[in-house]
Amino acid sequence: MRFFFFTSRAASRFLDGIGRPGVSTAALLLTAASGGGLVAYADSAAESAPEPSQNAPKKKVLVLGTGWAGTSFLKNLDCSQYEVKVISPRNYFAFTPLLPSVTCGTVEPRSIIEPIRRMFEKKSKDVTFYEAECFKIDASKKTVHCRSAVGTNLDGNGDFMLDYDYLVVALGATVNTFNTPGVLEHCDFLKEVEDAQKIRRSVIDCFEKASLPNISEEEKRKTLHFVVIGGGPTGVEFAAELHDFLVEDLVKLYPAIQEFVKITIIQSGEHILNMFDERIAAFAEEKFQRDGIEVATGFRVVRVSDDLITMKSKSVGEEVSVPYGMAVWSAGIGTRPVIMDFMQQIGQTNRRALATNEWLRVRECEGVYGYAIGDCATVSQRKIMDDISMVFKMADKDNSGTLTLKEIYDVLEDICLRYPQVELYMKSMHMLDIADLIKGAIGDAHKESMVVNIEEFKKALSHVDSQVKSAPATAQVASQQGNYLAECFNKMDKCKEQPEGPLRMTGGSGRHFFRPFRYKHLGQFAPLGGEQAAAELPGDWVSMGHSTQWLWYSVYASKQVSWRTRVLVVSDWTRRFVFGRDSSRI
Repeated sequence: MRFFFFTSRAASRFLDGIGRPGVSTAALLLTAASGGGLVAYADSAAESAPEPSQNAPKKKVLVLGTGWAGTSFLKNLDCSQYEVKVISPRNYFAFTPLLPSVTCGTVEPRSIIEPIRRMFEKKSKDVTFYEAECFKIDASKKTVHCRSAVGTNLDGNGDFMLDYDYLVVALGATVNTFNTPGVLEHCDFLKEVEDAQKIRRSVIDCFEKASLPNISEEEKRKTLHFVVIGGGPTGVEFAAELHDFLVEDLVKLYPAIQEFVKITIIQSGEHILNMFDERIAAFAEEKFQRDGIEVATGFRVVRVSDDLITMKSKSVGEEVSVPYGMAVWSAGIGTRPVIMDFMQQIGQTNRRALATNEWLRVRECEGVYGYAIGDCATVSQRKIMDDISMVFKMADKDNSGTLTLKEIYDVLEDICLRYPQVELYMKSMHMLDIADLIKGAIGDAHKESMVVNIEEFKKALSHVDSQVKSAPATAQVASQQGNYLAECFNKMDKCKEQPEGPLRMTGGSGRHFFRPFRYKHLGQFAPLGGEQAAAELPGDWVSMGHSTQWLWYSVYASKQVSWRTRVLVVSDWTRRFVFGRDSSRI
């Protein structure tokens, strides 16, 4: 996954939970993934839930995964209301945005992890944790099949099943190789703490191998050629960390071979950091050029062997092969096998991620009580043009066949809550009021009275759905989704009696129990090495340079999940400033 962060006043709200409540109350299947698409559904079924009984036992909430989405959900859930069980193959939470720092020894691996049992120590009586891996979700029987990560699985003793009332799947995503030959066999990845430790050892191995007396200059150049495939935030930050490690530490320890060291970034797009502001992408490319980091844009890797990377130019179509010593693949995320199997069960085939509605309910999954959040899921925003007739009918309270501005204003808040693209479109077109949107579609006969019929109403909103976008697969999104869903579960009973969501446009009457999930982008960082960073802040603010790097330090330190990890990370940074990075191979 790629990890974006934020600054200033917005930074202090990141892990505290941003997003208004509005999730379905029937089931809890939280899945951490990404993707896109739209599947038709009925609003009335989106939040259906069984009626509670005064003496009924606690509902079983089963959480799969301890990444950003799952951990954020568990931290904010009132576990006393439910019987909570957690399944994960790792018994810790990892602060993944600092993984590139772990690859070069800037931060030690144990400084960015927090044991799950310690995080929920105060909730221990309400939360049960099993270190195991879920390998199958049986939607029809509402059970999950798990395999112990520490048990004896050769004879099946490590397998077990758990049932649930609400299933929370926060399994994240895996590496996407795009079926490129040789990637799995010859490339390193940067998704887990173990990946970062392996890269750290590989870097030292390359330098030690190049220092041997029987190695030719040509072999030294190949061995010390470090290639990063993917010019997104993860690849760029790793390349920057590696460059700092080389010029600040390793060249002093290996002075005889420093002239053979080379770092290359291969990017299929025209620019690196193409999801950032253009000014940041240009600043990063200029800085890397000054630092001697080669940026090869417009190239797609077609195959990888044990000593060659073959890439194809998208402009001229020629293939070029380059020798390398170590390659790190950071070119995208893919779907885990257990999620693919679950998607096939519920009819969501040919997708990259589980599709949910705006309340994070898994679509095509009625009766299973499932929600999905994070990298293994994507929110499919309902398009207003699909419901335009129902919206018009709901607003036309006097059944006159036309709408006045007052009638539109009466339901405008509900429309904007249910279809946030309306508000985004007006903002993008610099419209101050809904009247500005309506005026352009009204015929001459209605100009003075400002009354619209159904066709004029359709015309006014015909371009609104162009603002429908999927949220990025980042830690920030996953954390906000976990916060949002936990808040909804905490006040489920209250909202059943006093709904706080928008009016139901289709499939029934009344209001939704909760407000839909709304992702609020709080900004993102791009550390570029040399004590410089770039940041894209809310309100189209852009910051670059040394001061932004210190802002990055403060934000990342403040967002650690405990005082223990906060102290360890800050002490690691201090140690690096005073003593440099450790080059031992352990």
